[in-house]
Amino acid sequence: MKPERIDRRRFLQTSLAASSTALAAATLGGRALAAVTKPAHNPDGGLKLGIASYTYRNFTLEQAIAMTQQAGFKYINLKDVHLPLKSTTAERQAARQKIESAGLKLMGGGVIYLKNDEAETQSVFEYARDAGMPVIVCSPASDALDLVEKKAKEFNILIAIHNHGPGDKYPSPLEILAAIRDRDPHMGICMDVGHTVRAGVDPVECVERCGDRLHDMHMKDVTQAASAGGPTELGHGVIDIVSLLKALSARRFPWHIGLEYETHGDNPQLYVMECAGYLRGAIAALV
Repeated sequence: MKPERIDRRRFLQTSLAASSTALAAATLGGRALAAVTKPAHNPDGGLKLGIASYTYRNFTLEQAIAMTQQAGFKYINLKDVHLPLKSTTAERQAARQKIESAGLKLMGGGVIYLKNDEAETQSVFEYARDAGMPVIVCSPASDALDLVEKKAKEFNILIAIHNHGPGDKYPSPLEILAAIRDRDPHMGICMDVGHTVRAGVDPVECVERCGDRLHDMHMKDVTQAASAGGPTELGHGVIDIVSLLKALSARRFPWHIGLEYETHGDNPQLYVMECAGYLRGAIAALV
């Protein structure tokens, strides 16, 4: 599964066109610029590109928000390092306010591990409700699915079960789909793109097969389509990110596509910015 590469000739043609536009603007002024530039467009192609805050696990919530803004993202999913599960209602509401005041939208929380425990599961759903999270990204025990489904319906919060690749109880989204196929539509999937490929499964196929059950996504690249594959910057690995974005765009995927960059935990921002640029370049190539 080789990534789609942007054609060099096309890149040079685009660069020359941009240079010509700049020269015309400098020579003829604003009127000429208005005549030759494209109308404003959404660089994210209508998709909800954002950050899975595990990327910024070694930073405070305030720092994570600022770095998400710097990368040009408008959406965020919070890991509990940035909003502890044992927080108070006031702390949860304050975290949401900080996010919204920064012009970001909170898309959910997780990954949260759930046991078949009524009180513990109730507290997780209260956590999500208090923070205004529409989706809980989670990894429930197999015997906890009935309880999680019951709470999802009661709280009207979507569930996105996360796959963790080879060795996990949910190696790919397809195992999750089999487990929830006959359950309430609140029960869905968070596809971790990297772990899906490590499990030998095509994420583009998963987009088609999971359909409306796909409630969240962790976007990443990996070095090998095998268990030994490690995380790397988007476009540096083996995943065909362009075809994946094409499939999501075709479905008008309405949920979060959270960049989860797992390496360089103490200094991730340069690599996050590179990944953000790659995503937007890939989207531009689809137009």
